[in-house]
Amino acid sequence: MKGEYKISLDAAVDTETRKQTMQSVNPCSKLTRVLLAFIFCLTAVAATAVLILNQHTKGSRQIDEDNSDIHHTLRHLSKVRAAIHLEGEYNPDYNEKTAVEWKTQVDQSHSQGGLELENNEIVIPQDGLYFVYSQASFRVSCSSDDANSQSMVHLSHSVRRSSRSYGNNDATTPYKTILHSVRTACQKTVSSDSDGEGSWYSAVYMGAVFSLNEQDRLKTVTEEKILLDLEDEPGKTFFGVFAL
Repeated sequence: MKGEYKISLDAAVDTETRKQTMQSVNPCSKLTRVLLAFIFCLTAVAATAVLILNQHTKGSRQIDEDNSDIHHTLRHLSKVRAAIHLEGEYNPDYNEKTAVEWKTQVDQSHSQGGLELENNEIVIPQDGLYFVYSQASFRVSCSSDDANSQSMVHLSHSVRRSSRSYGNNDATTPYKTILHSVRTACQKTVSSDSDGEGSWYSAVYMGAVFSLNEQDRLKTVTEEKILLDLEDEPGKTFFGVFAL
């Protein structure tokens, strides 16, 4: 009986010990699970934050790159200087009998920065200093079948400017000569071959810097009688302006 009682008592003590052990372990397990869940959530939040930060950084970098491209383009455009170069030819049907007809889209002709050809005249886009230049090339005959002809052959070419600064703001604004050049090509001589040794080649070139105003207009004037002898091959007759 004493042995059975002892065994029963030991069993009861063991059962009580296990209960106490379980009670002491269970709270720890729950706490561990809570901590693990918290760490998991914290890791997920941190990962999400990193992902959002990376996307924001990439977006900011893309915006910066786009802004840089825009600024580069604007800087490039701001450095483009106004310029125009025209090639000329003689057109017998052109309504201006004393003017070379200027072309914008042939050979080396070009325009940029606001300088444009309008009604055979160059229009200035804004106030500033500009270099204006022009050349007219001729193939003239210095022979004559008139024995009494001893006249000289003169070539002339000029650039004229129309500007509101002259005081008139209407359609009657006068033109004033700003460039003019005259060259004596040859003297007439008696010859039966007008297309042979009596032909002379000569060019009239002129250029200078001018202070021009917005909406000023520039045109060329050449004597009608020598326009027939104008050479219009590429690079021989031209008219241009560029900003300084």
